[in-house]
Amino acid sequence: MKLIKIVIFLLITFNTPIKANSSNDLQRILNEGGKLIFIRHAYAPGKGDPENFDIMNCATQRNLNKSGIVQSKNIGKVLLKSNEEHYKVLSSEWCRCKQTAEYAFKNYVTKSFLNSFFRQKFADNKSKQIKELKKYIKKWDEKKNLIFVTHYVVILEILNLPVSSGEIVVTDKNFNVLVRQTTESK
Repeated sequence: MKLIKIVIFLLITFNTPIKANSSNDLQRILNEGGKLIFIRHAYAPGKGDPENFDIMNCATQRNLNKSGIVQSKNIGKVLLKSNEEHYKVLSSEWCRCKQTAEYAFKNYVTKSFLNSFFRQKFADNKSKQIKELKKYIKKWDEKKNLIFVTHYVVILEILNLPVSSGEIVVTDKNFNVLVRQTTESK
């Protein structure tokens, strides 16, 4: 069993794109414009959504804690080193994503195709959401960078890439990963 875990770890490691060597690498890529930026929401303690989850009521959802708020602000600092006008920010309708977008960028628009489909209750939405997300990206022909504040399962489905809370993954329009950047929650 231990050998299997080691083999899986090595396979994942070799398939994982190289992370940014410096913030200069990230900024250089972002300054080119036309990039897709996938961000997993900042740290919100727990896993999945509570049984009483209501999309209209943040009190029924996992929300950012103090570390998640700090991490969100750090996401903004990392990405907004270049001009904020170079970005369009879209967020899941889940409160932890909206909170991340609010603390990091202030201005954002929610899109249901970025919502989680982790729980069985939402699993039937997966195909429709991914199709809508890809359609949105295909129609998008901007010089700006497009930021998606979303969930682990959405990023995993689109990029086949596991990500941690607050991680930034920059791709081109064809979903080729260009750089990954973690953010601090302290």
